[in-house]
Amino acid sequence: MAFRPFREQSLKNAALVAFVALVWVGFPAQFCGAIAASEGGPLAALEARYGKAATLQATFLERYSENGKQVRVEAGKAYFLRPGKMRWEYEKPEKNLFLVDGKYVWFYAPDDHTATRMPAKKSEDWRTPIAFLTTGMKLARICSEVGPAKDAKPATAGDEIYLCLLRGTEEEKAQKVLFEITTQNELARIVIPQEGGMQIEFEFKDWEWNPALPKALFQFEPPPGTVIVNGLLPEAPGMRQ
Repeated sequence: MAFRPFREQSLKNAALVAFVALVWVGFPAQFCGAIAASEGGPLAALEARYGKAATLQATFLERYSENGKQVRVEAGKAYFLRPGKMRWEYEKPEKNLFLVDGKYVWFYAPDDHTATRMPAKKSEDWRTPIAFLTTGMKLARICSEVGPAKDAKPATAGDEIYLCLLRGTEEEKAQKVLFEITTQNELARIVIPQEGGMQIEFEFKDWEWNPALPKALFQFEPPPGTVIVNGLLPEAPGMRQ
């Protein structure tokens, strides 16, 4: 998978002082205090629609770029179960698994016959910006500031883009995240910048609300012969070579 430099510790420092995933300079003044201004708009509609679902399912593309050049694309399916559980099945170009079972965060690499786990409370992964999908947490709790990203161009005409300044980061190094929302109030994209001109982008499609997902889907059963390593995830999911 892609990018050895993006290890868990690097993400901690760059993104959340501890998640997977904009080279957008500055934080325009129009975003300050925009949380209140966004009430009743697309963000509120997004929260309302996803907040009604106990389970969610979608396909995803995970793109990595460096200085504007795409260098890696991965694809798979993501599943979400409240409270606080999710499963990311990477299917292309390699099969890997990232799973949060409510207690532990797991990363399983079948080709390496290795599973790394760490307590969920100690993992601050780049998936933090979509915590509202599994916890019901409001974006106002995830973002210290959020508002329309007027200078950002949506991938699909008609979509709206919002810029979120994540909580828990130092003000001078605040992590910025872009949310793209469709006209149907669905989450279409999340874009997360990293230092050094790196960028991570998630594109979501085919959302399903309240699909029948067995609880076993969010439990990790190590296959025979799997070596389990406790501690910090050695490398962020989807970022190994």
